[in-house]
Amino acid sequence: MVFSSLIFLYVFLPLVLIVYFISPKMLRNTILLLASLFFYAWGEPKYVLLMMISILLNYILGIVIEKTVSQSKRKALLWLVIVSNLAILGYYKYAGFFVDIINNYLEQPIEWEAVPLPIGISFYTFQALSYVIDVYRKDVKAQRNFLDLSLFITLFPQLVAGPIVRYQTVAEQIKKRFSTAEDWMIGTRRFVQGLAKKVLIANPMGEVADHVFSLSGGDLTTGTAWIGILAYSLQIYFDFSGYSDMAIGLARIFGFHFEENFNYPYIAQSVTDFWRRWHISLSSWFRDYVYFPLGGSRVSHEWKLYRNLLIVWTLTGFWHGASWTFMAWGFYYGILICLEKWVLLKWLERIPRFLRHVYILIIVMIGWVFFRANDFTYAFEFIKTMFGLSDAALYNYETILLAKDYAVYFVVAIIFAMPIYRLYQTWSEQKATASLSFDWSLRLVQTIYYGALLLFITMFLVNATHNPFIYFRF
Repeated sequence: MVFSSLIFLYVFLPLVLIVYFISPKMLRNTILLLASLFFYAWGEPKYVLLMMISILLNYILGIVIEKTVSQSKRKALLWLVIVSNLAILGYYKYAGFFVDIINNYLEQPIEWEAVPLPIGISFYTFQALSYVIDVYRKDVKAQRNFLDLSLFITLFPQLVAGPIVRYQTVAEQIKKRFSTAEDWMIGTRRFVQGLAKKVLIANPMGEVADHVFSLSGGDLTTGTAWIGILAYSLQIYFDFSGYSDMAIGLARIFGFHFEENFNYPYIAQSVTDFWRRWHISLSSWFRDYVYFPLGGSRVSHEWKLYRNLLIVWTLTGFWHGASWTFMAWGFYYGILICLEKWVLLKWLERIPRFLRHVYILIIVMIGWVFFRANDFTYAFEFIKTMFGLSDAALYNYETILLAKDYAVYFVVAIIFAMPIYRLYQTWSEQKATASLSFDWSLRLVQTIYYGALLLFITMFLVNATHNPFIYFRF
């Protein structure tokens, strides 16, 4: 089940809200847990058991680690947790990739039947890992209530595509939380905003990107290539940030306060700045649980700093999928961040902000080519065409047609990729929480606006084909 579906919007969500809020508070966690399991089982019924086994494993070992006094035993148990979780993730996500590598060197190839990837396994595995590691570090107490830990990992707003929520962020909220009228208002608006990003912007941009990237290298023109990668850059941003908005909004309605996952990354001035703004929960996860344990920037030799950065960013790429292109995408950013740490940031500070912005946009779009392309051959051919290094024409009739048919979508997407709307949103939320001075006429106008926007989105969904979120595949 996806948020941008009629069954979720007009059947599942209303029923869950009604049952949840009419029930006694002592039953609400159980209701949310059952709703989350049903939500997941709607699309992946056979993998619910796998997820529950993963939760049970981390539940038991979290308690055992907390009770263990010997540091050597605690460390051994921690490694057991890490290896067990990564083994489950690795089997479903990476086994086929490694079998293909091994088969390249064997005369008698290993027979391997592809295993479907359970939706959300990368996200809930990393959430579970962060919980147990935090217990090991004594940052949090082990959760004794199995249902509460299960709710933390399976909570349906963030279950299948994040953000990756830390246990210490919501531990107290799982025990006790309140959902006020302001939470309902802010959460509902945030959800509708995210839904609009997905349905009204990301999906049309996806149509353009899918069409362009389906063309062979010989059919591309320079103009078409730029339109395609611009469309994909906007699609993946609005698709994923839209999902994060919906997750944060839904959680707010139920009384949970999730941290932000995006902060207008396309206004960044450097690669380092970009990754402080893009998929913040994943970047901070790798920083806290991989980069810092490797030594971070506090190392005896500078080369170790660059080694740590390259390891972290290559793993970040590999987290996204079992493909050499994903690893190259991560390594690409590792190299760029190393260069910025070394000397590039000092150079960037000397040039105008506009040129720094152009620099990061070009860098990011080149990276998205590797992220989107199926193989290196196509990726390099696509990039060569973008920069006029191939025999491709500058443009053709198809280029003009794409630009003409989707011009409005591109303009709207570019405007909303900038923090213009955030100024209004921040002001609106401040007014919403200042109940004594709140202008009720403004609330009425906003309610009508968001109601009309939801109705408009529904009209699109009635005629739309199934279009899942991009990050479902990761």
